[in-house]
Amino acid sequence: MAFQKPTGTQDLLPGVVEKWQFVEEKIRDLCRRFNYREIRTPIFEQTTLFERGVGETTDIVEKEMYTFKDKGDRSMTLRPEGTAGVVRAFVENKLYGEPDVTKLYYVGPMFRYERPQAGRQRQFHQFGVEAFGAVDPAIDAEVIALGYQFCVELGLKDVTVEVNSVGNAASRAAYREELLGFLRPMKDTLCKDCQNRMERNPLRVLDCKVDQDKFVGAPSILDSLDEEATDHFAKVQSLLKDFDVDYTVNTRLVRGLDYYTMTAFELKAQGIGAIDTVGGGGRYNGLVGDIGGPDQPGIGFGIGLERIQLILEHQNIDVSALAPLDVYFVALGEAADREVNRQLFKLRQSGLSGERDYLGRKMKAQMKSADRYKARYTAILGDDELERGEIALKAMDTGEQQTVKLEELITTIQGVK
Repeated sequence: MAFQKPTGTQDLLPGVVEKWQFVEEKIRDLCRRFNYREIRTPIFEQTTLFERGVGETTDIVEKEMYTFKDKGDRSMTLRPEGTAGVVRAFVENKLYGEPDVTKLYYVGPMFRYERPQAGRQRQFHQFGVEAFGAVDPAIDAEVIALGYQFCVELGLKDVTVEVNSVGNAASRAAYREELLGFLRPMKDTLCKDCQNRMERNPLRVLDCKVDQDKFVGAPSILDSLDEEATDHFAKVQSLLKDFDVDYTVNTRLVRGLDYYTMTAFELKAQGIGAIDTVGGGGRYNGLVGDIGGPDQPGIGFGIGLERIQLILEHQNIDVSALAPLDVYFVALGEAADREVNRQLFKLRQSGLSGERDYLGRKMKAQMKSADRYKARYTAILGDDELERGEIALKAMDTGEQQTVKLEELITTIQGVK
């Protein structure tokens, strides 16, 4: 029986995984500069965490979660997004007791049962950040700018941000009535999902991908913002201008999760056709309390790394270059073969990268391997050279060859690295 990977998953093979490593290294470096610390949460959590945290009216909870009963008959779910688990960890481990704003980031796999397509898999990967403890619009702008800078530093073209305010509780209550007045006359013409959600959470209707053309005349939530929400959104936009973030206001942007308050945003880059959103997020001032913690504000984003890889490829941004091997060893003779093993291990201990032939091939085939590995040097050792305590070192870019003492091989390479 031949086994195949599950639908909606992928194998990241050598030659491809290096592209992922490049992106992950950028994430870690950028988060270090912005003073965000890494957090790693479980792959699965109690189902009720996502029902409460993500929202029962979302597509994720209603249609897409991988949910199962464990041997204790408890309902568990593979995490469909990162924020709920991070908030749970924030509450459970009492990180809210820290005197400063808690700034965290994560990188890892998420799981949603949906139709696989370009840039969207059933097992996918997200980079996300979460900042807890501050209502200052400056932290909103910082989070947005971090996501924007990540895309820019990867070299993505035409990076933009769409922002909106979904208001505080008072603003949302006022807007809810305005929106329902607009939606109710067209209820029978909307898709079943919109009809079901209209009374429970009418803002989610605006996120529908089926009926978007019917919402052109919908009232703007910005007209329902109270003074607090209006002032907050104005300050966020002012700071984004200070940071030179290329943004536009999209009054119909509500995002697909129920927990957002105030700031909502999406990160976009030139993609393939309609595929241009690489991630998004927003403020969630009530989520920590909903999950059982103290009343703590928060804001964050999630960026899909499959989507990032797709756009990198589409925009012909080459991040796939393998790091060149420092040294490829060629052994000619039985005694030399044993010494090459010893020298190779010492080389690796020193921090250099090295490889050798394990297939008993002739020198010409071994030199071809050195080329495939993009080796900077080839170190050639025969039994005669071994007796003299020497080894031939060939620079692969120039073809120049020198003879060095075996005990000086590593320092010689380090000196010209």
